[in-house]
Amino acid sequence: MNVSDKVTLRSTLSQPVELTRMGLGGAPLGNHFRRTEEPEAQATLQAAFDAGIRYFDTAPFYGFGRSEQRFGEAIARFGRENISLSTKIGRLFEPCPPDEVVTYNFLDIPNERVVYDYTYDGVMRSHEDSLKRLGVDQIDILLVHDVDIFTHGTREASDARVRELFDDGGYRALEEMKSAGVIKAIGAGLNEWQVCEKLLGLGEFDCFLLAGRYTLLEQEPLDSFLPLCEKRDVGIILGGPYNSGILATGPVEGARYNYGPAPRHVLEHVGKIEDVCKAHGVTLIEAALQFVMSHPAIRTVIPGAVSAAEVEMNVALFSRKLPTALWSDLKSAGLLRPDAPVPE
Repeated sequence: MNVSDKVTLRSTLSQPVELTRMGLGGAPLGNHFRRTEEPEAQATLQAAFDAGIRYFDTAPFYGFGRSEQRFGEAIARFGRENISLSTKIGRLFEPCPPDEVVTYNFLDIPNERVVYDYTYDGVMRSHEDSLKRLGVDQIDILLVHDVDIFTHGTREASDARVRELFDDGGYRALEEMKSAGVIKAIGAGLNEWQVCEKLLGLGEFDCFLLAGRYTLLEQEPLDSFLPLCEKRDVGIILGGPYNSGILATGPVEGARYNYGPAPRHVLEHVGKIEDVCKAHGVTLIEAALQFVMSHPAIRTVIPGAVSAAEVEMNVALFSRKLPTALWSDLKSAGLLRPDAPVPE
């Protein structure tokens, strides 16, 4: 399996969108948790392109526009026709005093506040703003961003945002743009498979970007969501294959899980997985990256990176053949679900 292998994402009303088996996720290049200087950011994007990666995902939220701007500068070099591109809707920005800025762990951001807006006008404005920041005429995939409980705090708040999307015209805006050929596919980018499944029951979505919820550590989407996606030919873009870092670093001090410090039970569970990996001469990070690509609903994986070296590492990890006994031993130890598809 190579990062540059081509896959297609079904899209109703238009031609399928072509992706590569690995893409590049844009949150780290919005200065998430650490500041990345401009030359390093562009070197990271260039390394991805040079490695054969042709799918790039970003969002207005990532650095409050910084990630989209950086992607736009790189796309001008790559040629828009040579890549597939996704970004997201749901957040607009307005100026505010410096002491009112909420950073969401992004560094060096402008003095702006997030305004959630999933209405018709909000979706249209977000799309236009993204086109300007990216410097492109078209975005291939437009994703509804973060209508989940993780972002909004409660089920009631999440449900209210979903109602806003459907009752106040946001979903209609996406449908209209796709029907007109302005975008090629619509989906949602979320941290919770349950809300993805709810959306799939409410509208016609071509794909979902599921972040952190189907990994070597977590396989709950096997209960119903992934089988439903497979049945309906809805492609999954898999984000967060390292669960925000712990499946890359292992259970070290300061390891992150789900964007925060890893709790003890997670550290202990990951330590057991890592011990089995070591017994087979396999690193935790390569097992984590290759595992997620085994499910037939998953079209591509988009690990983030903050340097050319990290991109090159991800590419190398992706193609190495791992011993099949690794997966059977993980299942025998109760560390991996028995029904989880694994690499051949």
